Amino acid sequence: MRACGIIVEYNPFHNGHRYHIEQARIKTDADVVVAVMSGNFLQRGEPAVIDKWHRAEAALSNGADLVVELPAAWAVQSADLFATGAVAMLQALQCQWLCFGTDAKTPFDYLDFAQFEARHQAEIDEAFQQLDKNNATYGERMNTVLSSLYPPYAANSKQPNHILGMRYAQALLRYQRPMAMVPIVRKAAAYHSKELQHASIASATAIRKGLKDHSDIASFVPVQTYESLQSAIVDWEAYWPFLKYQITITPVAELANIYQMVEGIEYRIKACAQAAQTFSAFIGQLKTKRYSHVRLQRLLCYLLFKVTPTEMAAAETQPFIRVLGYTGVGQTYLKQVKGELSMPLVAKFGKKEAARYAYSLKVDQIYQLANHHISEQNFGRKPIFIGK
Repeated sequence: MRACGIIVEYNPFHNGHRYHIEQARIKTDADVVVAVMSGNFLQRGEPAVIDKWHRAEAALSNGADLVVELPAAWAVQSADLFATGAVAMLQALQCQWLCFGTDAKTPFDYLDFAQFEARHQAEIDEAFQQLDKNNATYGERMNTVLSSLYPPYAANSKQPNHILGMRYAQALLRYQRPMAMVPIVRKAAAYHSKELQHASIASATAIRKGLKDHSDIASFVPVQTYESLQSAIVDWEAYWPFLKYQITITPVAELANIYQMVEGIEYRIKACAQAAQTFSAFIGQLKTKRYSHVRLQRLLCYLLFKVTPTEMAAAETQPFIRVLGYTGVGQTYLKQVKGELSMPLVAKFGKKEAARYAYSLKVDQIYQLANHHISEQNFGRKPIFIGK
């Protein structure tokens, strides 16, 4: 059996995601679609609106054959580390294709760019160091450099899925037999679009906004997602009391030991937290031209998890494949590759897994704090089976 891999978050799973799965199967003629999906916290530094099990079930009911979890050590990371972890899992699962959505407005050769970047890294680094910081974020400065040295980069430099596509290509260069890249242009709604306009497809951003505004989102999501969204939905505001507590009781010197805490920003975090009553007010005060909203959200996740560089490094040395669910076809494929996997396969979570993958367990336990309706995320959970 031949497998096509996809890298997803599904926050929440919607009709555009179903289209992506359909197109992945059509364009590759794969027998199996394997989804590596972020767990309960996501790449942009935010909690998933519904838990990983509900999102996996929606994916399996709407075209995916096998869903495995991208652990928190890679899921809540910058684009390059996120891509590195996700690509490694799909390579381990012996996928032949990597099919990803792109918001690039013009055709782009992802592998050519990755090869250019690898060959000219010293030149890129030198040009970056010569730029005046001028209160620009790291991403803004890197965009300036790459747009100058590799002109095709400029046309789509701010499109998030396009940026991830470039990081996937960069990660694939590490492998002797890399997956073939198959980009699919996003249909109808842009990634950050906040409008519920198209008849059946809207962005996840628009759907989450619709939920907050009590708009009818039923036509934009499959029935499994719609039913899940009727209870136990969360956002950053639900974690604000826990985050503020952490900031309040933790001395500044200890805050400085949090993973990715740099340049004395812990002092600003302390000061802004004292006055803020909500998460949105807090991050609004915290944000500067130097630090993007997304970078700050990831940093605040690390603070909420109270993760140190040492703990993160340890988690990164323990990759594992957590099976969230499969169809009959996905189960058959998993049996086909099981004996050749380069990572441990975890189908159930017990004491041994809790000790070995302590960081992932901690992140899931924190996720549950937001809403008492969120069920146990690890112990006693078996992979979801959708018989088809």
